[in-house]
Amino acid sequence: MAAGESALLLARDRAASRDVSPLEREVVELFDQLRGKLLRYTLNFGLPVQDGEEIIQETFLALFCHLQQGKPRENLRGWVFRVAHNLALKRRASAHFSEAELVEETLAFADPAPDPEAQLAGAQIQQHVLTVFRVLPEQDRRCLILRAEGLRYREIAQILGMSLGAVSMSLSRSLARLARAADR
Repeated sequence: MAAGESALLLARDRAASRDVSPLEREVVELFDQLRGKLLRYTLNFGLPVQDGEEIIQETFLALFCHLQQGKPRENLRGWVFRVAHNLALKRRASAHFSEAELVEETLAFADPAPDPEAQLAGAQIQQHVLTVFRVLPEQDRRCLILRAEGLRYREIAQILGMSLGAVSMSLSRSLARLARAADR
């Protein structure tokens, strides 16, 4: 178990026993709210689930240190996604993963227990939409993923270093392509 993971688990255990500071409670609550969303986002960088989990741990440790040092608390959700984004880029640059690993990991996490009939019925449409998604420019894919996780245009622009207009155009263009793919 990584040191970061054990630190967050310890904080969660302490939060459960009420022997916790308001800062620790806040970080644990954000962790509980955003963990799944962040994992889905990091998996789209082509990282295995284990690396995604480690990035999430590092992100929340960084958040704890950030808040402990009295740094700004504005838009913590956007801050957390930005840190995870940067860590995922660094991790991806240090190791190369195949496209097949990315798709397999993402699909396995996205729908953990579909029944066989539902899986068969949606497989063809899902595959076509996924193919269209894969050929979108990387920036467009990132915009879509962050929007799907509930981030606002302004937060997406800040995380990806884009203008609001560029985010809007990217999302409009990408959603239109995906809609056409789903209609076929």
